[in-house]
Amino acid sequence: MSEDDGRSAIGSPQLGLFGARPAPVPRAGLVALAERLPPWLRLGTSSWTFPGWAGLVYEKRYRNQTAFARESLEEYAAHPLFRTVGIDRSYYGPLREHELARYAAQLPPGFRCTMKVWSGLTSRVLGGPGAAAAPGQFNPHFLDPARFAEDVAAPVEAAFRSQLGAFVLEIPPARGPVNPRGFADAVDRFLAAAPEGFRYSVELRDPRLLTDRYVGVLRRHGASHVFNYWTRMPELGAQLDLTGGPTADVTVARLMIPPGKRYADLKAAYDPFDRLVAPQPRMRADVVRLALECAETGSELYVIVNNKVEGSSPHTVRALAEQLADALG
Repeated sequence: MSEDDGRSAIGSPQLGLFGARPAPVPRAGLVALAERLPPWLRLGTSSWTFPGWAGLVYEKRYRNQTAFARESLEEYAAHPLFRTVGIDRSYYGPLREHELARYAAQLPPGFRCTMKVWSGLTSRVLGGPGAAAAPGQFNPHFLDPARFAEDVAAPVEAAFRSQLGAFVLEIPPARGPVNPRGFADAVDRFLAAAPEGFRYSVELRDPRLLTDRYVGVLRRHGASHVFNYWTRMPELGAQLDLTGGPTADVTVARLMIPPGKRYADLKAAYDPFDRLVAPQPRMRADVVRLALECAETGSELYVIVNNKVEGSSPHTVRALAEQLADALG
């Protein structure tokens, strides 16, 4: 599993959510901080169903784990600093219209999400999440715009259009040699034929694919590069240098795993994700730099924070909000 999708987090009940009501979350300072942030800046977390956030995000008492998973998005979206959230479940299979409608009903007007595209369309080889064929076979539906339109875009158009900020096409890392030119051309073909009216953001997990040709394709189609803080990718500042800054009117940054770290190790060390463990000052400074460049270019910025980046997404969001408010004010 490359990202939190909320499923593992539900496994350990927290008394503050499923028993006694958790302590109230102090809101006055958060509201004042949120008012200092520009409307084009959207901060949020990668998924939201973490019982360890009782007292940080969640105040309600939920009947059980199932109710928490189904109903907590509404309370998440009421948090003053959260103006977006990353929907990661969609990476493991396309979400159906009724699932998207349930999400939409819990979101206030103006709230926008990023949503991962099903890995069956973004993996160059089969064998990943949701695959039905033997591992290692070439995926004939890699970046297939027709399958994307039918399986992914159509349900979103029907039930979630006004809540979607951008689709995120996460490209898993490849073993062995890669063909950066061929990859850029595949992205070109996809963006040329993909349904209009959506924002598309491509997330690379292999630095060999981050080429001038790839960046040129994104700029030509008004798509964006995901500035991702991830174990095998260059740091955010280096990605800014390589791309020349934002490539579209919507920009996505995803803060996930510090360079050289392992997902499993951090998950074990940081659970239940209720405190900062390892602040990343260089990463935070690079996010501020990215925000300043977005301000200059007029690009709306989505910053999605994973628990594994510093120990607790809500704490990281607050720290970023304070720095960004000072820098952008």
